[in-house]
Amino acid sequence: MKPIFRLTNAETKLANFLWKNAPIGSMEMIRQVEKEIGWKKSTTFTNLKFMINKGLAQNVNSIVTMRYTEDEFYSEQSCVYVDDTFNGSLPMFVAAFTSKRKLSPKQVEELKKMIDES
Repeated sequence: MKPIFRLTNAETKLANFLWKNAPIGSMEMIRQVEKEIGWKKSTTFTNLKFMINKGLAQNVNSIVTMRYTEDEFYSEQSCVYVDDTFNGSLPMFVAAFTSKRKLSPKQVEELKKMIDES
């Protein structure tokens, strides 16, 4: 099992930026994050340090990379959510989700296909 990452909103912003742009030089990251997110250098490096300490990112020789893909991260996060909130019951999650919004016929077909392929 992969580590469970609990990210702040700021760390999530930086993670999303890095999934789109990494590998990236740390100084180029600073320039782009300031332009795209509006953060100063210290804010960017502080959040990067938190992500490195959590094991999600790394900075080796001033090249910043992510240690997990976006799909790996969100897959693990969704499993943790279902485990924590619905005792691991995917049917309970789907029932709760669909009680407030209906699935489109396309979504139903996509779910059926996933179930058949698993």
